[in-house]
Amino acid sequence: MDLLLNNLVSEQFVSPIWVSLKIAVIAGIIVVVTGTMAGRFFARKQFKGKAIAETILMLPMVLPPTVVGFFLIVIFGKNSWAGQAITWLFDRPIIFTWWAAVIAAIVVAFPLMYQSAKSGFLSVDKDIENAARVDGASDWKIFYLISIPLASKALITGSILSFARALGEFGATLMFAGNIPGETQTLPIAIYIAIDSGNMIMAWLWVIAIVAISFMMLLVVRVRE
Repeated sequence: MDLLLNNLVSEQFVSPIWVSLKIAVIAGIIVVVTGTMAGRFFARKQFKGKAIAETILMLPMVLPPTVVGFFLIVIFGKNSWAGQAITWLFDRPIIFTWWAAVIAAIVVAFPLMYQSAKSGFLSVDKDIENAARVDGASDWKIFYLISIPLASKALITGSILSFARALGEFGATLMFAGNIPGETQTLPIAIYIAIDSGNMIMAWLWVIAIVAISFMMLLVVRVRE
């Protein structure tokens, strides 16, 4: 029992949980904003190439995480223009940093938020929005005061699911951000390393922690439904 309690309060146990929560919260905020805006845009606009654009946005949902990580390395690597610009601005590459883990989480979580937001906005009656527009409401007021409240159920569901997806990201994070304890070592990576090294006590503790967090978030979604 003493060994279990010592593990629960140790820095080794707490660090991956804290890193995962920080990454998931920041990635979740960015995903909620961008996914909501994108969902609204694609729910109301028709243009050539829309199907292709939406397919690209949804690709991370079906691609293996290692492929997502590979593309992130190519896009933000030291030989790419984006990677060179980041190195010039911040005097260090973004690969194998905490922000690399955030980017990986954003990419894999975005499709869930986008799909939920789009479905929510498609369920909003256009006649209500048009009536507000006739009464002189601006597009921003219509979006903020009418569309978002009416689609709030789908938006909240998408927010929780995308946060859970960001929290559980493994493959892309490991490839793009690496395994740096205290900086990029998230819960899934810590579990993998613990099992690989034979530390089953820590592995079980981390598994219980992430299952409990994920269960509570999914329970909120089910209760709201």
